[in-house]
Amino acid sequence: MDKMGAESGNNTPMRRISESTIRRLSVYYRQLAILESEGYHTVSSKELARREKLTPAQVRKDLSFFGSFGTRGLGYPTTELKAKIAGILGIDMVWHVALVGAGNIGSALASYKEFAKQGFEINSIFDNDQRKIGSNHRGITIEDIETLPQALKKHHIEIIVVAVPASQAQKIADIAVNAGVKAILNFAPINLKVPPDVVLRSMNMSMEMEYLSFYLCNRHKIDVPGKG
Repeated sequence: MDKMGAESGNNTPMRRISESTIRRLSVYYRQLAILESEGYHTVSSKELARREKLTPAQVRKDLSFFGSFGTRGLGYPTTELKAKIAGILGIDMVWHVALVGAGNIGSALASYKEFAKQGFEINSIFDNDQRKIGSNHRGITIEDIETLPQALKKHHIEIIVVAVPASQAQKIADIAVNAGVKAILNFAPINLKVPPDVVLRSMNMSMEMEYLSFYLCNRHKIDVPGKG
């Protein structure tokens, strides 16, 4: 049975939250959306855990970092908990996002409809290819990368997505940092250097494919992990 009570106040000091906990919050949010669509009004930690191959204790521990939810013995109200997690993750608001690099990866990211549904609005796209500058991509005019420093401030950009070659990525990151951007999602195959107060996430797809190929080649020699 879940241990629950009234939600704690906003002044409660927050303990250090691990990256794995934040990732699981995203997982819970998506599962709650599925449960909501299936007509579940409440859900227990046991059911959430079962669907993601976790333990009920892990679910309760993750949620306890942010307060107490629901009513003892009745489970978590599905819609309410989903909304609470959305608030914790910051996806109940609109974030202004700039995409730098309108190549294959950049174009795919700009076309990904789920970003807008989650509140991430790509409202600026930049490139250095004169053939692309001035063209329209899904209602967004591609701007000259030379205007990036001024445009980031003009458009009040909060998150920047770097989808340029490795040789250009650090320069773009430096420009973003100098413009006051505090969150960077990097798709360039290079480790960027940013100040401690800037959140950096890097997605190296080549390394991810190498990770998969490693386990395919060695699956008979080692224990292959389950869901990461």
